Amino acid sequence: MSAPLRILISGQHGQVSQALQHSLKDLAELIVLGRDQLDLSQPEAIRNAVREHHPDLIINAAAHTAVDRAESEPDLAFAINATAPGVFAEEAAALGIPFIHYSTDYVFDGRKEGAWTETDTPNPLGVYGKSKLAGEQAIEKAGGQYLILRTSWVYSLTGRNFLLTMQHLLPEREKLTVVADQIGAPTWAGTIAQSTRQLIERWREGKPGAWGVYHLTASGETSWAGFAEAIGEALIKAGKPCATIEPIPSSAYPTPAARPLNSRLDCSRLQREWGVSQPAWHVALQECLAQQG
Repeated sequence: MSAPLRILISGQHGQVSQALQHSLKDLAELIVLGRDQLDLSQPEAIRNAVREHHPDLIINAAAHTAVDRAESEPDLAFAINATAPGVFAEEAAALGIPFIHYSTDYVFDGRKEGAWTETDTPNPLGVYGKSKLAGEQAIEKAGGQYLILRTSWVYSLTGRNFLLTMQHLLPEREKLTVVADQIGAPTWAGTIAQSTRQLIERWREGKPGAWGVYHLTASGETSWAGFAEAIGEALIKAGKPCATIEPIPSSAYPTPAARPLNSRLDCSRLQREWGVSQPAWHVALQECLAQQG
């Protein structure tokens, strides 16, 4: 009998990591390293952890995701989002094992008319996007078998995210202003985890697609205001009060870091190469909410 698959997951309490732990628990032996076990700002600590655990696959689900705070702490953002992924990739390549990493729509400037493809030229607007792009480049330089999965607008029932913020604010207010000129696909962390499991299964079956950069978001598109309205509809259905949502432009809600106006990602390559597709964003939202009870 062959030994069980050993997967090292970097990150423990983040949205994607928690979803991965749930989705992969019956597929592999999981080695989950959170901040207490692994300081991602220390490259040697990363190398030592990989060499100690000698996994069959590495998934980096950790990141510096505080977009606005990254503007004031660029060194930390680059250490976690750029240097650390590169080190993981180097160690994975040395072991001859696959490496899966999550990136972001923020590598693009949002000025394109249609959905972004993997061949479009990145042009990040702020420190967060620049650090994530540098991470992609470090992984590509390391070579080996890697998947860089760009996603967007991640939410779940844990941590801090737009869904939980709206569920808190909408019942308390009479009116709530929400940005309406940023367009993208709200993507449930559960969708990301389920798709990641499918990718791992394809690899285990000996039927992987091409390694490289892919887009992985829910299908369809909406604005933040549209996402808020969908959350509000669920609240009303549950018999809870809900504020009236007033759409506003991004210019009316200034933030330290600029956001891309167009975050739509074309995910067709993942379907073509790996046979993995994602549900419509509003369908995934209902699936997520059903778990809330």
